Amino acid sequence: MSTLALVPASAQLPALIAEEAEAARSYLRERHAPATRRAYVSDARIFAAWCQARGYEALPALPEVVVLFVSSEAQAGVRYSTISRRVAAIRYAHQAAGYESPTGRDLVKASLAGIRRTVGVAKVQKAPATVERIVEMVKSCPDTLQGRRDKALLLLGFAGAFRRSELVALTVEDLEETGDGLRVTIRKSKTDQEGAGQVVAILNGSRLRVVEAVAAWREAAGITTGPLLRSLRKGGAVSVQGLSTKSVGEIVKAYAGRVGLDPAEFGGHSLRAGFLTSAAEAGASVFKMMEVSRHKSLETVKGYVRMAELFKDHAGAAFL
Repeated sequence: MSTLALVPASAQLPALIAEEAEAARSYLRERHAPATRRAYVSDARIFAAWCQARGYEALPALPEVVVLFVSSEAQAGVRYSTISRRVAAIRYAHQAAGYESPTGRDLVKASLAGIRRTVGVAKVQKAPATVERIVEMVKSCPDTLQGRRDKALLLLGFAGAFRRSELVALTVEDLEETGDGLRVTIRKSKTDQEGAGQVVAILNGSRLRVVEAVAAWREAAGITTGPLLRSLRKGGAVSVQGLSTKSVGEIVKAYAGRVGLDPAEFGGHSLRAGFLTSAAEAGASVFKMMEVSRHKSLETVKGYVRMAELFKDHAGAAFL
């Protein structure tokens, strides 16, 4: 039985105990990031709809049903990373309901192993928005309120190697202007789920002028507190709400298209990948790159360096 099942939700409980039980359940839910929980809910619904269409029980589900589901997903061309996440969602749904998860059975594990070997596990990476591409993108930003916001988003996201979730979570209070640039406090991130906080230095730069772009957006939008990057209502009014992570990807794609790049190859992660690729090409230290990107894995960052230096000092340079 899962830990969630140990916290009863019965209406028969005395009010005080019921309140304590709900508090306990809320803490258990928080072991996953909000984005992960949203993905799990979406994936669990996909599984439930698949089961309903075929007359199977989704909760609790038999291991054989899970095997048929993942097999159909693989046949439909769904990437292994997505299939793996959907299996995790099925496990999460069963645990939340107090059922033993079928995903731990050998039959399911063997099926996933077969899918891994058949379709592979390589991730489809978005193209990096390198500094040259960023320069062209911001040149295409119109001199409008939206254009100033987009310019600030592109430059700040690139210069700080921010994840989409980190970028949209930034508030005015998280920024401290210094003589060299900005000190940006990231309250919570993928690698800091407990919210210890991390500080990143953002250089203004001689080419990009990041600080000036952020200041121009804030002045034009009249933002003095709260979310930094905000959506715009019809008519151009600035919303009190921050942008969504989806919006970041859409903005990057739009500007990639404006400068003649294929929008399908770009997304929100392109800003982060672009900074790391540009830093590697400029010969920056891996450890200095990690200071900005806040990666925990040295191997991940070394991957960007390897790609940037793929043809540098090639082993075959002297004889090919």
